[in-house]
Amino acid sequence: MKTEKKFQGTIVPVVAPLTHDYKLDKEAVERIFSHLYKSNASPFILGTTGESASLPQSYKEDYIKAVAKIRSTDVKLYAGISSNILEESIAFAKLCFNEGVDAVAATLPTYYHLSEDQMKRYFLELADEIPGPLIIYNIPATTHMSIPLSLMDELSLHPNIVGAKDSERSEKRLDESLNLWKHRPDFSYFLGWAAKSAHALINGADGLVPSTGNIIPSIYAEMCKAVLKGDEGLAFHYQSQSDKLGHLYQHDRSLGESLWALKVLMNELGLCESHMMPPLCSLSLKEENELRKGFHELIKKEKITLNLLSHAS
Repeated sequence: MKTEKKFQGTIVPVVAPLTHDYKLDKEAVERIFSHLYKSNASPFILGTTGESASLPQSYKEDYIKAVAKIRSTDVKLYAGISSNILEESIAFAKLCFNEGVDAVAATLPTYYHLSEDQMKRYFLELADEIPGPLIIYNIPATTHMSIPLSLMDELSLHPNIVGAKDSERSEKRLDESLNLWKHRPDFSYFLGWAAKSAHALINGADGLVPSTGNIIPSIYAEMCKAVLKGDEGLAFHYQSQSDKLGHLYQHDRSLGESLWALKVLMNELGLCESHMMPPLCSLSLKEENELRKGFHELIKKEKITLNLLSHAS
């Protein structure tokens, strides 16, 4: 975090706020964005946490247009454009930029296993055709492919490719990424592996993309401040809080189940409902009640106060 860059800071991968009939909950969008802005966090909509693979195009377009009306011009806005169809990704990217999105992010298409050359051709064609900044998003947990760092470094030289968001859980890959790009003023590295947030920031990452930021974004704002002040002990204190919150809604759950649990906690703060877009769905009422109880116990034990519960009912 020592080199000032255009794209940096805490980027929260926002959930998809849904009504009971699977429409965009625009009032929830306003509450969520207000919640993030209090901690100077940038919203990233239509990513993995945002259930993008399950959302109809009409919902995505409504979401983009809704956030364009309420966004803060002081904070950058990011959107996912991932699709298995290149033409759709290009068209949606154009809509995003027309509505004021600052940068878009794309994973690999997910149906076919791609060779390294195919990966390269895909991202180059995408970057050539879209009218704005592109962030390459590496997430083997959903694409079942890992983009080689050597290829990402080669792609980083394209004028439209401005950063990488990496959710691959490899400390070796993380450290190699930081060595490649931490001093590159034109290319940003964002970590999407919350458990290594403090380590990444201390060693030169430009920012974080933590799903737990949907609940308490101030943890990551304070972590960034601690790193800038050189207080590594305090940074790891916030890392510990992040780990415990993540464990609460992720432990022993699949990715899809954890997204429901995340929405339950957000509902406890009065931010949104916990409805999920099929094929994802809610779990049992017993599990929901245990989540809510565990959340309040953790908040009390960790003394996480500030104005974090200002939305609670």
